[in-house]
Order: sequence, then structure tokens, then C-alpha cells
Amino acid sequence: MIVRSETPSDFAAIRIVEEAAFLQSAEAQLVDDLRAAGDSVFSLVAVEGEAVIGHAMFSLLKAPFPALALAPVAVLPERQRMGVGTRLIREGIACSESAGWQGIFVLGDPAFYRRFGFDAAKARGFTSPYAGPHMMALPLGRSELPTSTGSIQHALAFAKLG
Repeated sequence: MIVRSETPSDFAAIRIVEEAAFLQSAEAQLVDDLRAAGDSVFSLVAVEGEAVIGHAMFSLLKAPFPALALAPVAVLPERQRMGVGTRLIREGIACSESAGWQGIFVLGDPAFYRRFGFDAAKARGFTSPYAGPHMMALPLGRSELPTSTGSIQHALAFAKLG
């Protein structure tokens, strides 16, 4: 398996992965909308042979410091729990850090995202429509975010998810 940046020839396969992983089309539409609006910063695919088996997107986020939103992360159901998602996330974190971003926010399962260093306590001081126990933050390049309070705003495409 290799992890690489998406190319336009991957778009249809990414849609299939998103729909299969989430059993609906909302997340696939989110990916398309983020891409169309120019809000996608890193969009990574996990490829085995010629097949896309996983996808992760890191998108623009308005914050008091340079930060990204991680979402969605999707893996074909038959390849879940085999390290594909973990590899995509770790690669995206490394890309984000080397590009100079100072933090990443994610909305998800704390038990899963904690292993990458995401922490709900680090996101607690930020106002967002998505604030709560499933909103987590990961500082990049240091142990703390540049500030622990402020407002964060996801790209407009997220509002369509409801």
C-alpha cells in the first residue's frame, strides 16, 4: 500500500470509498464541495495496486493561527482495522507539520483520534458550532497550540452535513 496525494483520476474512486465507508453520500459530497470551493489543502489516498482503498482530507479552517480541519477519513469496509486510516492520518499530520501549519482540528471518536495526539481538552477553549466532547485539536511542531481560546470556523461545505 502506498499513500499519495489525490489526482483528478482518483475522484470517482474516492467517492466510492466515502460512500462505502459511511453508507451514505454526504461525506462524498463534502469532499467534492471542499475540492470545488478550493478549501482542500491535502487530500490523500491509500492505494493498493491500482485501487484506491482509503482517503483523508485536510481542509482550510479559520482559526487564530494557521490550522486545518481533518475530515473525512474513509476506508473501504473490507480494509478497515488494518492500519489504512492510521497511515493516512499520520501521513497527513506529517504533511501539515512540514508545510508550517500549527494545528489540526477534528470532530470524531476520541478513542480513535487520541492515538495521534488529538485532545478534546486542547479544543475546549475554542468556539465553534461543532464544539463538544468530540471536537479535538492537535498542536503541530510544539506541545501546545499557539493560543488556547478563540473562534474556529470550518469551510462552508461542512454546514451542509447538518
